[in-house]
Amino acid sequence: MSLIRSALEVVGLTLLGVGLFCNVVGAIGMVRFPNFYVRLHAATVSSIGGAFYPILGVALIALTLNEPVEVKLPIATGCILVAVLIVLTSPVGAHAIARAAYKSGVKFEPKACDMLKEDENP
Repeated sequence: MSLIRSALEVVGLTLLGVGLFCNVVGAIGMVRFPNFYVRLHAATVSSIGGAFYPILGVALIALTLNEPVEVKLPIATGCILVAVLIVLTSPVGAHAIARAAYKSGVKFEPKACDMLKEDENP
């Protein structure tokens, strides 16, 4: 039983590290990328990867606690539900922001290929 507990704890801590890496990469992307749209992509990667993986890691670590099942199971279940909600809603929100920015005329700087405009005006 302690081998499974140790494995869950190691995987949970690894997921926390992956989330840290995603947050750092997203922060670097926010500073380095040239325009709004790719910065939005960096922010979305950071918000999904930087939240989803650590929350799953916390769920796994919660399962390894030396507490009764009545304490650790609600924590793990809540973490998993929050992670699923983040994965479902964050890309939709980023898409809505990007579409609103495009419709309001935010320019691509530096110039990039605008396939959406080509599809709308054949």
